[in-house]
Amino acid sequence: MTLPLSRSARNHPATVASIDWHAFTPAEARRLREFGLDEGVAVELVKSGGWFGGPAAVRIGRMTVALRRHVIEAIRVAAPAE
Repeated sequence: MTLPLSRSARNHPATVASIDWHAFTPAEARRLREFGLDEGVAVELVKSGGWFGGPAAVRIGRMTVALRRHVIEAIRVAAPAE
């Protein structure tokens, strides 16, 4: 079972299950790939964008980046085992 990164638990590492690359412009997709974002990569939602749609802080490896809401909605992560 997967869920959007925007709905994952904050400060808990998750694994990227899939990414809807068609949701991004070519420049956005290239930038995300340069960050190392791809299926199987560990990510962590550090801070959500809030109700007003501000950027979310996401940890990719050892780097923390700000990503817009449409980006974290297009990234699906594996739901943690319970």
